[in-house]
Amino acid sequence: MSFILETKELTIAFGGHVAVDHISVRIPEKQFTSVIGPNGAGKTTFFNLLSGQLQPTEGEIFLRGEPITKLRPTKRTRKGIGRSFQMTNVFPNLTVLENVRLAVQSRNRVRFQMFRHFSSYKEFEREAMELLEQVLLREKAHSLASNLAHGEKRKLEIAMLLALETDILLLDEPTAGMSIEEVPAILDVIRSIKERGDRTIVLIEHKMDMILDLSDQVLVLFHGELLAEGSPEEIMQNTTVQSAYLGGLYDGSSA
Repeated sequence: MSFILETKELTIAFGGHVAVDHISVRIPEKQFTSVIGPNGAGKTTFFNLLSGQLQPTEGEIFLRGEPITKLRPTKRTRKGIGRSFQMTNVFPNLTVLENVRLAVQSRNRVRFQMFRHFSSYKEFEREAMELLEQVLLREKAHSLASNLAHGEKRKLEIAMLLALETDILLLDEPTAGMSIEEVPAILDVIRSIKERGDRTIVLIEHKMDMILDLSDQVLVLFHGELLAEGSPEEIMQNTTVQSAYLGGLYDGSSA
């Protein structure tokens, strides 16, 4: 098994509080890894370190064996790390299609030009429409992003990530804030990405049924430390994890 992303003794402290405490993990390439743990466990902070929003106090991060610890977020994206956030991150006053098309243009390093004829962007629009088809949003292509339901905005954000053609997708609680009715659609989108087998997915999520269904590997964080790692079955059988975390969470409720 090859590993695409690795951390060694990754640590960040805010004053006297150590939010991520000497975490060393390896993320298998083209596998689905979930990161779980109660609120305050350090999950989002860990993602912020991987994507470059934060710089570690100690430790290193490697992408395909290359150190990337000092790289800014934009450089990490160019090297293949895409990141979604707990809050949706779209352009509300543009259409759904325009949001994805701009992401395609960004990947191709083509800036928007006010006086460039619209036909020049047709190639990008075709690709954007294909991505909207993949995330089940084609029918909403010409709607303003601000008019989308919350779950649809999460799907749009995933389409924008896919447009960047990053090798790694860091998905931070993609079902957060969704109604029960919206969750199955986003699960179908994420499952379809996994089944294509061409991306490494790292997911933060509280819904244990989703974790068990999709994950190849699970990392459990607790008080900023790596409490356990293994297959979903191994994690479910781990008595330390059960006592620290899973006991009150297996019903899929948020913690």
